[in-house]
Amino acid sequence: MKHEIKTQWKGDLLFHADSMGGSFDIDAAEAVGGTNKGLRPKALMLTSLAGCSGIDIASLLKKMRAEVEGMEIDVSAELTTEHPKYYNKVHVTYRFYGKEFKKDKIEKAVQLSIDKYCGVIEMFRKFAEITTEIIYLEK
Repeated sequence: MKHEIKTQWKGDLLFHADSMGGSFDIDAAEAVGGTNKGLRPKALMLTSLAGCSGIDIASLLKKMRAEVEGMEIDVSAELTTEHPKYYNKVHVTYRFYGKEFKKDKIEKAVQLSIDKYCGVIEMFRKFAEITTEIIYLEK
């Protein structure tokens, strides 16, 4: 399967991207000549990781009949100091909100996403150490 996106330069360091399912702007910080009018390229990578894993988990929890009231996925990463700078350490925190959690099923869904289904996590494994944690918050 082939995926394609199109980007168009809008001046300065601003680009507009048309992607499968939506469009958005990409820009750099003012400190490096950008105008802060769009998302940062590296931050988009972290966003993609969270979105990919979140979609997996939401789908799996529904199939497992282990729905939760809410879920948040936070991704933090460390950049290397030398150019080209890339993420070499990534930490993913999964927060689940609700009551009477089916923790065994939730943990299985998270693990399946991490180990089997999330292609973005698999791509990150090629260049970064990935750690994860699960937090349960009762409402």
